[in-house]
Amino acid sequence: MSQFKIFINLTRLNKPIGFMLLFWPCSWGLGLAFYYDQNLIIFIQSLFLFFLGSVMMRSAGCIVNDIVDKDLDRKVKRTKNRPIAANKISVKMSLAYVFILCFLSLLILIQFNYLTILLGVGSMFLAFSYPFMKRFTYWPQLFLGLTFNWGIIMAWTSIMNYISPEILILYLAAIFWTLGYDTIYGTQDIIDDEIIGIKSTSIKFKSKLKPFVTLCYLLTSILLIYIFNDKMNLLLSIFFIIIFIFSLIYQIMTFISNNPQSCLKAFKFNNFSGLMLFCAFSTLSLKLGAQ
Repeated sequence: MSQFKIFINLTRLNKPIGFMLLFWPCSWGLGLAFYYDQNLIIFIQSLFLFFLGSVMMRSAGCIVNDIVDKDLDRKVKRTKNRPIAANKISVKMSLAYVFILCFLSLLILIQFNYLTILLGVGSMFLAFSYPFMKRFTYWPQLFLGLTFNWGIIMAWTSIMNYISPEILILYLAAIFWTLGYDTIYGTQDIIDDEIIGIKSTSIKFKSKLKPFVTLCYLLTSILLIYIFNDKMNLLLSIFFIIIFIFSLIYQIMTFISNNPQSCLKAFKFNNFSGLMLFCAFSTLSLKLGAQ
């Protein structure tokens, strides 16, 4: 049981917000594809596969991150008890888990078309290079946005089998969303990160955190309204988009930079935000179904 608990802590499976924030963008891409494709069975099957893939890849990514950051994690109060940093598990065993999780992810990936498989393999570079970014740039959150939202494009191509300008705009909107919420999340570690020399947008904009997050969320909202502009003749979708935007406003109003608990609460609220946007995309298809 002890080893099982270590595995759960290592992969953060006890903190589902991580893999849900990876999954929601996938669900948006699938929801937009469903609007055009209208195949309910493929939509549901794809949701299930992308959810499993999100759990597997998020878990593998957490382990790689902890291996790379093991020495840094020991110096940060919030992370010093992570399994690798606390010497509860060896790097060798941790890498074995990474291999198993990546293999299971590959089994899921090969269920899709060749374009999606190619995109999935390409995403590995993003996933495993992200942990190094905070050593070199104040914009690791931007790189996380590129990484965490790659599933939008994969989800779209898994059904449509091509890349459209519309899905790229959605990808860009999601990048700004991640840039905003991960900046909020990073405020918890500003003091420790500055001491050990780690970079982040939270540090770069620490005197203007709310304006920066507001700008990120504003750009997300504008791009989403552009996408929905010619599809907003269904009141249900409009309702969910409005709720999504208000959820972002709620985060901006409630997080306090010197209060870690408020930042964590606002960050976790993005699980609700992601759900609302999924509902907005998935209900778009009701327009075509009603015709």
